[in-house]
Amino acid sequence: MMYVIVAIIALAVGAIGGFFYARKYMKDYLKKNPPVNEDMLRSMMMSMGQKPSEKKIRQMMQQMKNQN
Repeated sequence: MMYVIVAIIALAVGAIGGFFYARKYMKDYLKKNPPVNEDMLRSMMMSMGQKPSEKKIRQMMQQMKNQN
């Protein structure tokens, strides 16, 4: 009976610890690798030698949103 209680407590502690670890990991990951926004697309297109029009920027943003 005691083993069951210890197992349940260990499972709960592991689940809570895992949740907070995953949350911290994702916050750090998004801080290091922010999602692409319109300004990033403009600079990428300019570095490739293309003239970024608003229509192209919006099309590319929509395509990325539809991919996910």
